[in-house]
Amino acid sequence: MPTKKREDALVGAIEGGGTKFVCAVGTGPHDLARTEFPTGDDPARVLAQATRWLQRQERERGNLRAVGIGSFGPVDLNPDSATYGHVTATPKPGWNNADIVGPVRDAFPSLPVAFETDVNAAAVGEYYWGNAAGISDFVYLTIGTGIGGGALVGGRLVHGLIHPEMGHMLLPRATGDTFAGACAYHGPCWEGLCSGPALAARTGVRAEEIQADDEAWAYETEYIALALANITSVLSPRRIIIGGGVRRAGRLGQEQFFRLIREKTRRAVNDYLASAVLKDEIEGYIVPPLLSDNAGVCGAVALAQLALDTK
Repeated sequence: MPTKKREDALVGAIEGGGTKFVCAVGTGPHDLARTEFPTGDDPARVLAQATRWLQRQERERGNLRAVGIGSFGPVDLNPDSATYGHVTATPKPGWNNADIVGPVRDAFPSLPVAFETDVNAAAVGEYYWGNAAGISDFVYLTIGTGIGGGALVGGRLVHGLIHPEMGHMLLPRATGDTFAGACAYHGPCWEGLCSGPALAARTGVRAEEIQADDEAWAYETEYIALALANITSVLSPRRIIIGGGVRRAGRLGQEQFFRLIREKTRRAVNDYLASAVLKDEIEGYIVPPLLSDNAGVCGAVALAQLALDTK
């Protein structure tokens, strides 16, 4: 990924998540005008709402130079594909084959429009302004409505055949866990075991309401640690950043949540990967996003600014 972008360019940004859309206009985290609204099950409505808001901001703040989009997926990232810019197969009602890029291009026909997965966008945001600054190999994970992962390897975002879907890796089941899983496609995959809806299905309450002593947190942190050990073995990132609403861990709290994940990841690696980072320095290896809930939309800003240098 280029390290230089047009930092002073005023751009529009859209982060499309499974629960909410976040829109922003600005040049970076310091000057964002921002709004959000529910994703719902009507893509045409929510995209019209997003583009109208961006157009209104343009009238108030001046001409936009580009628009960046980070969307939940899976999505088609191949610019040569007939369905480029579309969501593909998703359990999200109403969003199968939804066109994300088309309505934005229609609203801003003279502007470049950059498109990425929401987690890749968040990774870009943390790369330029957050906890991945100066790191060429890292992974950004979102654990929320779903679970997704974006990876920067050798300074480049990983796409490949489609794009990584880390949240759907299959994990060994914890002893005594009989929960069937909540993924519509795979049942007890990582997302099916650890996403916000999975926690709600397991406990009967929303993640933010789960008590600190509920056994759900023991299972949650165990499965996350196994997934992080897998990711560390496969990609060897220099840092793993975990965002999304589940990281706040209800009544358990974010600090204890990360402490448990670090301990269990170290145990899962079991001293095989010979790095002090995975032992004495693991507090700096598995971290929350510095940009907090703005990582994705800030990444969309950066993607738009980068698009100006690739026109």
